[in-house]
Amino acid sequence: MPPIVRVLLALLLVLLLAFGAIAAFVWFGPIPVSNKKVMLDFMLGRGIETPSEATIATKLRAPNGFSVNLYAGDLPLARWMRFTGTGDLIVSRTRAGEVVLLERDRNGDGKSDGVRTLLSELDKPHGIDIRDGWLWIAETTAVGRIRFDEAAGDVSGDYQRIITGLTGNGLHLTRTIRFGPDGSLFLTQGSTCNVCVEEDPRRGTMMRFNSDGSAGEIYATGLRNSVGFDWAPWDGALYATDNGRDLLGDDFPPDELNRIEQGGFYGWPFVNGFGALDPEWGSGNEQKAAIAASPVHGFRAHNAPLGIHFVRQARVPAGFERAALVSLHGSWNRTTLDGYKVVSLHWQDDGTIEERDFLTGFLGPDGIIGRPSDVAEGPDGAFYIADDYGGAIYRVSFGGT
Repeated sequence: MPPIVRVLLALLLVLLLAFGAIAAFVWFGPIPVSNKKVMLDFMLGRGIETPSEATIATKLRAPNGFSVNLYAGDLPLARWMRFTGTGDLIVSRTRAGEVVLLERDRNGDGKSDGVRTLLSELDKPHGIDIRDGWLWIAETTAVGRIRFDEAAGDVSGDYQRIITGLTGNGLHLTRTIRFGPDGSLFLTQGSTCNVCVEEDPRRGTMMRFNSDGSAGEIYATGLRNSVGFDWAPWDGALYATDNGRDLLGDDFPPDELNRIEQGGFYGWPFVNGFGALDPEWGSGNEQKAAIAASPVHGFRAHNAPLGIHFVRQARVPAGFERAALVSLHGSWNRTTLDGYKVVSLHWQDDGTIEERDFLTGFLGPDGIIGRPSDVAEGPDGAFYIADDYGGAIYRVSFGGT
């Protein structure tokens, strides 16, 4: 047998053994897993078929006055979204290594008119934003940009990696970027682990850069995995979702919504939720825990809040004047399923936040038909929900239009 063939066979065997070990751990391991198939699909980077129109009509539910339809399907691993100024929708397909453009709905049927690939062969592209004629993309170890013509809906020239040297080891390999109201570029990086003290001080943080990607600095720390963030339109405050640690039981710790302040420390890994010392890292770190900012809202444990979007110009009924939508990706480290929906958060006059169901039905008696990952607001006044498991973008509109 030629040496090259032996090498290839050896590599194939290693891959098969690795995937076999992953499968065995998920199916027979000691850690509680909400749904073994969903967990294995997530680890292997695969999804399911997009639900049919009939399934959507009978299972997905929104508040009274809102209607739900499939805006685009057959988009496996569709993860993060950003609308262009002309109404096209850019979507990152993180595990597929692609960024695609969904053409706007010109004929008024409530569906995208087509899909085009803008970039491929990227390193887990996730966060995306548009500024000054550039399309910015956050990959695992870099942030890049390419010239983007919003009118034509197309890119041109070379793709330039502007921010480089981000670490890509361990867990939580997605990076989220957004340009803030001050023009700065904000970047979040999740932790390498479930719970640990990081070697790279940039992990488990939010960073801030100049608008050209220069002069990076750590903006806030103690954020285990803050995937989504947005600014409240009524006062400009910055809020970020955060996924709490695993392996402390079904109902602890809560996942978090944090109000982010420059220089703020938000607890991880020394404290969980509303001031509870971590059983592994809290002892001896009481002083650090004492200065940790508590979340402004707690989600149910292991619900995995990802995308957050504050309502701005969408057509909505009364009660959404100060509100945000949050996608709950759904549990894995739990004996029973939880999450798998979109919720609305409503800021009350006394400063408290009320959580309500907004789009449900992804989880039902017959199983899971999707995992919401991001929320965007379209120029048509509707909300758009990305589902990276069902490979779909849903449109939720008020008034039945």
